[in-house]
Amino acid sequence: MSAGTAGASPGGFPRPGFPGFPAVRPRRLRRTPTLRRLTAETRLAAADLVLPMFVKEGLADPVPIASMPGVVQHTRDSLRKAAHEAVEAGVAGVILFGIPAVKDARGTAADDPAGVVQVALRDLTADVGDATVVMSDLCLDEYTDHGHCGVLTPAGEVDNDATLQRYGAIAVAQAAAGAQVVAPSGMMDGQVGAIRAALNGAGFDQVAILAYSVKYASAFYGPFREAAECAPQFGDRAAYQMNPANGVEALREVLLDIAEGADAVLVKPAMSYLDVVRRIADTVDVPVAAYQVSGEYAMVEAAAARGWIDRERVIAETLTSIRRAGADIVLTYWAAEVARRL
Repeated sequence: MSAGTAGASPGGFPRPGFPGFPAVRPRRLRRTPTLRRLTAETRLAAADLVLPMFVKEGLADPVPIASMPGVVQHTRDSLRKAAHEAVEAGVAGVILFGIPAVKDARGTAADDPAGVVQVALRDLTADVGDATVVMSDLCLDEYTDHGHCGVLTPAGEVDNDATLQRYGAIAVAQAAAGAQVVAPSGMMDGQVGAIRAALNGAGFDQVAILAYSVKYASAFYGPFREAAECAPQFGDRAAYQMNPANGVEALREVLLDIAEGADAVLVKPAMSYLDVVRRIADTVDVPVAAYQVSGEYAMVEAAAARGWIDRERVIAETLTSIRRAGADIVLTYWAAEVARRL
């Protein structure tokens, strides 16, 4: 054995029992809860969290979502109450999803000034707009009778450019109602540029865009589609959402959106795509968000209800892992509950 390798591990570090072995032992810093807290590399704070909320037109009372225990379709009044509670807990923002009373092929209710989300935005802007960031999802699937994220061609395919015109109109309607951030989630080519141009042209150049730049065609969205009543009536969304097998493509999507004017970018879902979150966080210089989606939430709640996992610990662990992967902002249905514990 050469003098340079005696007593060394394959990585070149000294082995225990040999001269030069370091006296530092990592377990010393794990011994007590206070030491673990002091030396934690990643910290979760209420200011990292955004609460997704559903508001449905025409409800007399909130409606529980069976596949998402603890989450409801809100009335206008219950939404205001829940938003106040979230702000009191310290969450950084809320994002609204609307379910209109009437749907049609063009999603007309999406940009109606009297539409469900525009009414809710005006309420929350007046109530809590100085205390939290009021955001709005910008898409068409909740508003169309066919459940797809855009206007359809006669052949039944999503018409990208016609859909961009609709997105621009929706962005202006949401901004006029008080949205501080619009979050386009339809994965149309050029959507950020079209929305930025529409906002600037209408005098809303200060409204920010959180782009769903990396939205995968995921199987984790099932409970959301119940909550937002937006399951496609035919086919699926794989033709415009991203292939779960692709990671390099995610960087391309993000860079395109930033070039078009995105102020922040988002990865959805979160937990199955932490490697993608990390790649993006290491590449870009804008805030990176990740959406802990309905299926991730539902799995934890279902397992916890059966006593198979420690619910609070698993929730904290999942959220910490998303932050550790590089997300600056986490959208989660547990936002208010977790914020109260932090």
